[in-house]
Amino acid sequence: MSNTFSQVYVQIVFGVKFRRPLIHKSWRDELHKYICGVVTGNNQKVYAIGGIEDHIHILVRLRPGIAISDLVRDIKACSTKWIIEKGFVKEKFSWQGGFGVFSYSHRHLGDVIRYINNQEQHHQKKKFTDEYIELLKEHKIEFDERYVFDQEE
Repeated sequence: MSNTFSQVYVQIVFGVKFRRPLIHKSWRDELHKYICGVVTGNNQKVYAIGGIEDHIHILVRLRPGIAISDLVRDIKACSTKWIIEKGFVKEKFSWQGGFGVFSYSHRHLGDVIRYINNQEQHHQKKKFTDEYIELLKEHKIEFDERYVFDQEE
């Protein structure tokens, strides 16, 4: 597309359904690489990917022509199928229904990349649920806490 210029950086955050700790450290890097392939296959660029056993963060540069919800849908669907096919999880695996997306300027990328790359250390002090609520508040996103996370049935 001629004369179209963009520089849109977003951090996508979503968790395992019911925040179950199902992403084992032994295959987490493999999952991250697989997700990077899904993002690249959608003609987008990953700047950082990280997380712990119950959630994931992905910093992506979005190019025009894709909706964030379509990209996240593909990431979740493809990675769920991959996790199940690999037999990494003995019980049913699925991601939470929704996701968070937070935008950043180019000058903040270094801080966001460090934050994503240090998720294990970060979560020694803070639970995912608390972190996620803080991100929503920090970005001035209105929400009803009753509907932020999937509830056990």
